[in-house]
Amino acid sequence: MTERQGMTESDETAAAAAAVRAGDESAFNSVAKQHRGELLVHCYRMLGSLHDAEDAVQETFTRAWQYRESFKGDASLRAWLYRIATNTSLDVIARDRRRAELAGIANDDSSRDPKALAEVTWLQPIPDALLGPDAVVLTKETIELAFLTLIQLLTPQQRAALLLRDVLGWSAKETAELLEVSVAAANSALQRARATLQAHLPAHRAEWPAGVEATAAERELLRKYTEATETPDLSAFASIIRDDAIFRMPPDPRVLVGREPMIRFWAEGGFGSEDFGRIRCVVTRANRQPAVANYLLAKGDSVYRAMTLDVLRIEDGVITEITTFAPDVFDAFGLPQVLQTP
Repeated sequence: MTERQGMTESDETAAAAAAVRAGDESAFNSVAKQHRGELLVHCYRMLGSLHDAEDAVQETFTRAWQYRESFKGDASLRAWLYRIATNTSLDVIARDRRRAELAGIANDDSSRDPKALAEVTWLQPIPDALLGPDAVVLTKETIELAFLTLIQLLTPQQRAALLLRDVLGWSAKETAELLEVSVAAANSALQRARATLQAHLPAHRAEWPAGVEATAAERELLRKYTEATETPDLSAFASIIRDDAIFRMPPDPRVLVGREPMIRFWAEGGFGSEDFGRIRCVVTRANRQPAVANYLLAKGDSVYRAMTLDVLRIEDGVITEITTFAPDVFDAFGLPQVLQTP
């Protein structure tokens, strides 16, 4: 049993039940919101967007109080909140035409093409600082961008079944009750989701070769990446990016496959030219992956302005995927929009 802020789960449940009986919304919210961090991660996994997940969590607490009579004092407050958060996320998916149209295409062989991932235009990164210490959250494979993107292409039922069973450890009966289906149907959804992930996710390889000290190796790789960016030196990327690497830029639908097309695209965009300006990099982390925030000092400007956030996937010591986001994600990471020149 986990403890949060000195209160056990059974204590939380009793306190929440007492607040409901007393009609004390403030006291109820104070107890319930101790689960906010893990609910945020759950909604983020369901929706693939930090902004939408934050809205879903807020809606979860609103619904929790509105439907407080459905909370039984002898039940788990945490499980009850997860039920509401899951249903809230399912409602978001149903209301969003983009999500509804893509739901289930991962079951189609056409999604083996990496470019199918570009359809998830709402994808956003999540700062490691928001992931929290819980063991559930620390499962790296279930928070990486590759996983998050692919499960957006599962049916909502399959997505929920996968997260409830394989990430949260719910039973088949509990999952079936939440989804309002039979146990057999819930198990079928889970099996389809597992099969799809096995077929479409890249084979999970170690980030670093055996015997390599991971922290030092990552620091050195990031040093090379930021140095190549700030110099700038396009040729320097050749030794740190795998030849079949993938480059994505949500919400831009383009996906580039291969190191050479990637570097050529950057060059065609002006990177490395005198007119492009100078870049400064700030290292951070997103989705349990290393990330680099890029700031551009444009020609004639006096400050470096937020440009892009690159989230890197690493295998065997080289970069295998770069997912680049617009500067509107900087605030969530506590990154400034402007850096002053030295």
